[in-house]
Amino acid sequence: MDGWTILIMVHATCASLALVVGAVLLLRRKGDGRHVMTGRVWVGAMYVAVLSSFGITRLHPGHFSWIHLLSIWTFISLTMGLVAIRRGRVLEHRGWMVGSYAGLLGAFVGVVAVPVRLVPRTAVHHPAVFGVLVATIVVAGLMLAQLGARVGARRVSARRPLPVVGAES
Repeated sequence: MDGWTILIMVHATCASLALVVGAVLLLRRKGDGRHVMTGRVWVGAMYVAVLSSFGITRLHPGHFSWIHLLSIWTFISLTMGLVAIRRGRVLEHRGWMVGSYAGLLGAFVGVVAVPVRLVPRTAVHHPAVFGVLVATIVVAGLMLAQLGARVGARRVSARRPLPVVGAES
């Protein structure tokens, strides 16, 4: 599979995991411990994808391209979303995070729509390998989302006060 470096594999894997985990986040209930933990998984994958993108300079070898401006914007929007929720600004947080996910979807379309890019070339020239990779990433993403949800559920249940035995209200 020509052209795939470790950095590009890390970038593509984290971006793909972010696609799956982000979809789970958008479809499920917001604001509980499960959302928080699954969101942390998503934000982590997004930050790795964004930061790894700065090491990829294939469009203009040795130089950044216009795509890196999108990486800078994504880094800013993720950070603003985190700052917003830390300050209790839920609607602002939602806007930044949904916008970040929409940008991720746009980047995904850009990757698969251009036939000379690595993802479409791999799909055409190595369809079995590509199919296994896609299935693996989808399953791993769903498992990470489920793990985040389970850990989040445990953290929430650990915070609930225990009822006082024998107390009448």
